[in-house]
Amino acid sequence: MGDGKKDGGKRLRAKTLPREYWKDEPEEHDFPAAANYLSLLADGHTIEGLVAALRSAQTSHGKAKDLLRASTLPLLETDNAHVISDLDKVRHGERLSPVLLVRGTISDDAPFTVADGCHRVCASYHIDESADIPYRIVDLPPIGAAE
Repeated sequence: MGDGKKDGGKRLRAKTLPREYWKDEPEEHDFPAAANYLSLLADGHTIEGLVAALRSAQTSHGKAKDLLRASTLPLLETDNAHVISDLDKVRHGERLSPVLLVRGTISDDAPFTVADGCHRVCASYHIDESADIPYRIVDLPPIGAAE
């Protein structure tokens, strides 16, 4: 797992943290949180379809470093309040909820969207950048599909 990362002046000690710290299923409150975020990017009908698809999607796994890179999101540092909260959960043996994603497209150079779980991805990266993160991912409906 490596030597750990800086943690607000301290070092994350990967060997002192649980090796497995992910839940198998998203928490119920993750879906409305995803819808809330997606409401900034899409119309209500599209969001309803995406959230319904996320609820029924199979859970897959990907490396923290790959999820960050594919999303093009910056790595939030360990002084971010939400990252701190997720790291504290892991330290206390609580499991994190899988992240919810909407697939991007290579042809349009569009990254995928982290609909819910950005802070969890960053916290996991700080623990171990090669950690497997459970996620659910769905595709955007084709343009004009809602009409």
